[in-house]
Amino acid sequence: MARAKPPAPTLVLFVRHGQTPTTGTTLPGRAPGLHLAEAGTAQAAAAGTRIAALKKVAAVYASPMERARETAAPIARARRLRVRTERGLNECDFGEWTGAELKELRKRPEWQAVQRYPSGFRFPGGESFPEMSTRMVSTVEALCHRHRGETVVAVSHADPIKAAVAAAMGTHLDLFQRIVISPCSVTAIAYSTTGPVVLAVNSTGDDLSRLVPS
Repeated sequence: MARAKPPAPTLVLFVRHGQTPTTGTTLPGRAPGLHLAEAGTAQAAAAGTRIAALKKVAAVYASPMERARETAAPIARARRLRVRTERGLNECDFGEWTGAELKELRKRPEWQAVQRYPSGFRFPGGESFPEMSTRMVSTVEALCHRHRGETVVAVSHADPIKAAVAAAMGTHLDLFQRIVISPCSVTAIAYSTTGPVVLAVNSTGDDLSRLVPS
């Protein structure tokens, strides 16, 4: 009796939004009105070209933030798809730290907890890192259930994508700050019934069509 063929994995391409005028200097969080810089627009177009080389993409999802939706637009346009807003892909809620300059935040004693003990840290008036991680992982599970065996794009933010990578690798959240997610980088994870396989992290120039499990 022939064994049933296991279902094909769902490939999720996580894309961080492109560069903004505050990238690397400010913690924008969920504050509205932040758009892509000229460089970020070019990065988004390049990401769209890279992803268009794949045989098929079923859907393009984006965080509600303007910078994420603007990054998703050329990716979706290249595949003749519409951008679907997914709240679960949103940036971490930084609460009272929203809009603060990073150089000032680094002087605060709490910054060491953000870097070394994120699993025990909650942003004042905002989310904790575990809450953000749980939200992101649950969102990815829902997308995989919705698009079994397909390829989907999820445009999000650095910390949520790092949390998704850490969860897929079985890495403790306290180590997730060691993961780098650059603007408009692509991180590819294949989710199957036997568990996730991380195919690429922080890819900024590779041929995505070659991303297959070894």
